[in-house]
Amino acid sequence: MENFLTHLECSVCGDRHSPHELQTVCRSCGKSLLARYDLDSARKGFSRNRLRDLPPSLWKYAPLLPVEQQEHVVSLGEVTTPLVRLTGLEKELGLKELWVKDEAHLPTGSFKARGLSVAVSKAKELGVEKICIPSAGNAGGALAAYAARAGIESHIFVPEDTPVINVKECYAYGAHVELVRGTISDAAKVMNERKSEHADWFDVSTLKEPYRLEGKKTMGYELAEQFDWNLPDTILYPTGGGTGLIGMWKAFEEMEKLGWIGKKRPKMVSVQADGCAPVVKAFEQKKRVSEFWPNAATIASGLRVPKAFADHLILDAVYESGGTAVTASDEEIVLAIKVVAGKDGFFFCPEGAACVVALRKLVQKGFLKSDDVVLLFNTAAGNKYPEVITD
Repeated sequence: MENFLTHLECSVCGDRHSPHELQTVCRSCGKSLLARYDLDSARKGFSRNRLRDLPPSLWKYAPLLPVEQQEHVVSLGEVTTPLVRLTGLEKELGLKELWVKDEAHLPTGSFKARGLSVAVSKAKELGVEKICIPSAGNAGGALAAYAARAGIESHIFVPEDTPVINVKECYAYGAHVELVRGTISDAAKVMNERKSEHADWFDVSTLKEPYRLEGKKTMGYELAEQFDWNLPDTILYPTGGGTGLIGMWKAFEEMEKLGWIGKKRPKMVSVQADGCAPVVKAFEQKKRVSEFWPNAATIASGLRVPKAFADHLILDAVYESGGTAVTASDEEIVLAIKVVAGKDGFFFCPEGAACVVALRKLVQKGFLKSDDVVLLFNTAAGNKYPEVITD
């Protein structure tokens, strides 16, 4: 399988690491590692025109992903997710174009399939037999599915109030599940305690290994291709761990070096919940890292991340793009789900609906203009959250 992977690079100190050994974070400074590729060679040997003849899957970008041998790819059919135009909301808000990229079409019903398909594939390639993760819900289900497909034993730690369907799907895939009182941060603490007793567990926590990010960056490649290599003016992204936002920003950089796009970048908008908004608070205070958010609470379980491990990379992308950070209340989220479903026939998950709330606020503030092309992300199927809609 054609592949241009060369090494792993620390996102802070720049130290290099081998992609042919199991890696978590940088051995020098403990920060996130980023996969790097020989983009000069890729520019000569992998034209964007080749993509038109490849199946509509994230694996069409395999030369720019970290799995080096086809036999190790663990796939459940990761389709290219559609862009859906929200014409009713677009007209109401006076925007030129309003689109949503609907990640609900992926296996296990969420965008987590992207990262876990690639991470589990690379783990398989490197000989992992047992794998673990703390999750707010959808990542646990995705890991359980891909680990089952790969024949890898999975251990999943989730808050005890995680949406029931997420817990049940983990059990269905044969995962070992432990419910933990508190948030995903508490689940991570318990997992790390268990992991200290099991040296053969490999941790695929958000940005504490390099390869989930590579799966998530394919959102950037896909949307660029779908927009005919002209990126939208603004992207609103629901931010918990922030892997997708960071991944897209990485994808845009790679595509520019490949000659696939120009220098123009979308304004990146980080969207969080009122009850858990560490990135928004850091942005408002013009800081590069966030503080732990105490007593995090929101119906949008994917946004209940008190502190993202690689928050500096999230904030870097927001600052560099001229973007912003906005919050939504639980009440606003529920209302947005109902309004868009009734107006455009589109059923947002709570995290995606938070972007609708942020969209309205940014139009009112004048941050978004009438000639803007705007893209929202719906990160999971709305019908995975029946408890959110009460009437």
